[in-house]
Amino acid sequence: MSELKLMKGNEALAEAAIRAGCHAYFGYPITPQSEVLEYLAREMPRHNRVVLQAESELASINMVYGAAGAGFRVMTSSSSPGMSLMMEGLSYLVGAELPCLLVNVNRAGPGLGTIQPGQGDYFQATKGGGHGDYRTIVLAPASVQEMADFVYLGFDLAEQYRNPVLILSDGAIGQMMEKVRFPDYTPPATPKPWATTGKTPDRERNYITSLFIQPERMEQHNLHLQDKFDRIRAAEQRWEELNTEDADFLMVAYGLSARICMKAMDLARAKGIKVGLLRPITLFPFPYERLENLALQVEQILTVELNSGQMVEDVRLAANGKTPVAFYGRMGGMVPTPEEIVQQLETLIQPQYVS
Repeated sequence: MSELKLMKGNEALAEAAIRAGCHAYFGYPITPQSEVLEYLAREMPRHNRVVLQAESELASINMVYGAAGAGFRVMTSSSSPGMSLMMEGLSYLVGAELPCLLVNVNRAGPGLGTIQPGQGDYFQATKGGGHGDYRTIVLAPASVQEMADFVYLGFDLAEQYRNPVLILSDGAIGQMMEKVRFPDYTPPATPKPWATTGKTPDRERNYITSLFIQPERMEQHNLHLQDKFDRIRAAEQRWEELNTEDADFLMVAYGLSARICMKAMDLARAKGIKVGLLRPITLFPFPYERLENLALQVEQILTVELNSGQMVEDVRLAANGKTPVAFYGRMGGMVPTPEEIVQQLETLIQPQYVS
């Protein structure tokens, strides 16, 4: 285990990519994630790795397709408008079953929006922002340490399931500085017999494609993919719980919103409000079952997001009418204070719960 370092979230992620054995990075600068490209452009050549600033996000995602098809550990990163440009290529990557790592340092939108943090890309990340029936595993870091940790996890999951993995961060976590420790890590020797490494005397050539003209063949491929997504749902749900054992009320939030809710939870409990927090770590697969069980325990749920209400739809699906689900959100790069969230809690609960 290495010593503690003080690093920006974007730089910690980039350093973790090098340590995770990333062979190549293709990307395009866009605030607030440009430090990823800048850090890798400086450090990757020292390890004989490839970094290429593509002419656009459209080009970079297709370069990822090519490198992933050859069996290399490869990644790209961007922010919200750039991720939109990558959606066609991302659908191709899932359709061709190519493992890779993508990073979205979410900024507020829509449109060009602002460079301030937002969580308006939840639908795009979790529901398939491109065309067709597909899913990507989505990891939501809430700290600089997790920005680094989820790189190792993301690459490993991508190769295990032959599927792209997306780290959905935001402008605040990408830019903030915290202590981070990089673990000892050796990339697993995952066999890749499917990779396009060329025909040899003892190996046939491989073809990688997401194109199946015959509808019967296309349907079979889709059924194969859906079976994989079901296995991911069953095995890879991750979340964090705080103070849920005795909670009468529950907050649900991810990323930066979850950090703010942690402080709000402390303030609320100091007032006698028994509130807990569920922080989804995987946004896909979403922890529906655990949230459904908690909905049976608590009187109300408050979902907090930096958008107009996106994850709250999954929270309501999980609660399934067992308890009311309220929403509080800020948009445009505005970030709520813990005190604002406590006020929202106080408007939801009965007067006898407020001291």
